[in-house]
Order: sequence, then C-alpha cells, then structure tokens
Amino acid sequence: MTGPVYLVTGASKGIGKAMTKLALTKFHGKVVAVARSKELLESLQVELTQENNNLGDNLEVVVGDVCDEHTSRRAVNVAIDKWGRLDVVIANAGILEPIASVSDSLVQGWKHLFDVNFFSVITLAQEALPHLRHSKGTLIMISSGAASKGYKGWGAYGASKAALNHLNATLAVEEPDVTTLAIRPGVVDTGMQELIREKGVDAMKEDHSKFMELHRQGKLLSAEEPAHVVVALGANPPKDLSGQYLSWDDEVLKSFRK
Repeated sequence: MTGPVYLVTGASKGIGKAMTKLALTKFHGKVVAVARSKELLESLQVELTQENNNLGDNLEVVVGDVCDEHTSRRAVNVAIDKWGRLDVVIANAGILEPIASVSDSLVQGWKHLFDVNFFSVITLAQEALPHLRHSKGTLIMISSGAASKGYKGWGAYGASKAALNHLNATLAVEEPDVTTLAIRPGVVDTGMQELIREKGVDAMKEDHSKFMELHRQGKLLSAEEPAHVVVALGANPPKDLSGQYLSWDDEVLKSFRK
C-alpha cells in the first residue's frame, strides 16, 4: 500500500512527531519531517528504523528554521525530487513565548512569534501550493483555542493563531483545488504544557491554575489523539469543510479519530 506524501513542520517532538509516526505507519505514507533539531530528527529516524526496517526509506528529514524561507523550499523540493509529488502539508511548528501581558511585553517578542507561527506558514504555503494544486492536496494549519478566546499572558500566541485561521479561510476561497483546514488540537501533553506550568504563573494569573489542574488530574490529551485526526484528514480530505476552523474532537470529524 502507498499512502500520501506528507510534509510536517515541527516534526521532532510532540504532536508533530506523533503525526510523522502515524503518517508512516498507520497511513502507509511518506514524510518530509522538518525541525530545527538535527539530533532529535536523527533520533526519530533511528527509532522508526528500529521499529520497521522499511520505514526509514519513507522518511526524509530537513533540518532548519521555518522562519528561513530556504527551509520551506528545501522541504518541498525534497518531496518532489524523491517521490514526485506532495499531497499533504501540515504547518505544525509554533511557539508560545512571550508569555506576558500586552502592557509588559516587548513588541520584538511578538514579531518573532509571528515570524514562527504565522509568516513562516505563508512562505510554506507559497512554496507548496503549486504542487498541492496538482495533487488536489491538503494544507492543514495547527491552530489553538486561544485563537477565539482571550487568555492572560497569551496575547501574542492567540493573535497569531487567529491570523492563521483567517489565512486558512482566505486560501479556501483562493485555492479551489486545495483543501485547507485549521485544526485546534486541544490541551495536549507536550513540551508547551510544561512551559506553561513552569513559566506561566505570573502572567497568566488564574488562567494558569486551569492548566495545572488538568495536568494534576491526568486530563491532558495524548499527542496521538489529535495527531490521528490531522493525518487522517490529509489522507482523505473533506473538501466540503475547506476553510473551516475545527476542533479535533468536533462531531463532524468523528470518523477521522482513532
């Protein structure tokens, strides 16, 4: 069986790593995995090869910062040069900091966050769209509940995800041959949650306690749950949902869950 060709950013850990593994194993796909950490990407390659000798042949890694336009160009070219097509692009790379109130934060921090969370996705889309049009493929952006709800200390992060949702809606009307989706993955047990617990208390105030309690009660989602939905959406894109901002557990996505 041969599945889609995926490109995943932020692929070395958390949801990105889970999506990469699922795309290769359950969905029999091929993946270009993009991340800044060469060490973590190489570790992922070793891990997958140990699990299945054939998986290594279906994984290519690109080490680089998504803010560098050459990273996106190299990643897209790797997919085309090796497999001749690109079917699914998952824009997953993102950062949370600065965690600070609007009055206390530096605008330079906002600009860097937007470079990572938003402007890099524009660059990635521009590089990938010619190939996604050809494959009638899918562009999936990992959004957040913070895009539609204010959290103390998360002004930069929430604003970047709201902008991402609008970019998703715009591409849906501009690119009729491509399915575009913005997916909220829920509160997932990843490094971002560790960062919230460690550094968020002062700026987040009472909002911080919500995340602490979810962790204490063991209610954080495993990365595999939303990752499965995203990878499955790429494998069988629902064109009628293009442009929508959806939560991973919305009823309309029930058939894409594990």
